Amino acid sequence: YPDTGFSLVNSGFFGDVRAAYPSSRTMAPAPGVACALALATICAAVTSEPGARQRALLQRPQPAEPVHTYGVKTSREMIIAAGCFWGVELAFARIPGVLFTDVGYTGGHAADATYRAVSRGTTGHAEAVRIGYDPTQVSYAELLGVFFDIHDPTTLNRQGNDVGTQYRSAIFVADEAERSIAQAAIAAESMRLSKKVATTIEELDVFYPAESYAPTFMIDTYHQHYLEKGGQSAIKGSTDPIRCYG
Repeated sequence: YPDTGFSLVNSGFFGDVRAAYPSSRTMAPAPGVACALALATICAAVTSEPGARQRALLQRPQPAEPVHTYGVKTSREMIIAAGCFWGVELAFARIPGVLFTDVGYTGGHAADATYRAVSRGTTGHAEAVRIGYDPTQVSYAELLGVFFDIHDPTTLNRQGNDVGTQYRSAIFVADEAERSIAQAAIAAESMRLSKKVATTIEELDVFYPAESYAPTFMIDTYHQHYLEKGGQSAIKGSTDPIRCYG
């Protein structure tokens, strides 16, 4: 928090989290703060520079609708998973035509999802991002192009040092129309990369918004818009590099 001089990293809070939440990642960072410990580095789940498809959308004029507008009649939603959800959320928040984003968990077999359980890889849920968008401004297929631009879809259950089914590459579809578009997008990406794409297509399931494990004096919704609250730009069209912790 540059305006106050307070730092989550230096406060000792992360040490408490390390003790509370056993790690499920390689290289042993604590699961609750693995991205935060990558201070001043590029998030493993998000490429440092926008891809061609992502950049093309970022250069579009800003739509008239305000950012984070819930309940807009023309809006639709999509849910994707592409590794650590902090950077993925910010990448989509910058796209003109995206109305809101939030992070959470979906695609699991357990009756509920919490960060502690999901981080252990025992619930089957993925760290996911829910994206509300105006289809008159940006299409489902175009957003899937951004999805493929910002992560490596060829690694199975892994993005960088984040390993486990909770970090899988997945598209959660609501109907057959979305399934068809997703199948075509995966086939096109596999051909573009000349590699097998590990992205799964899964039925849209219950989405559990991510909760807070931070002390109440910090952030009520700790994971939501985490990087933006840390000082990174969510302005429409921004091409600033996305760091795992602001």
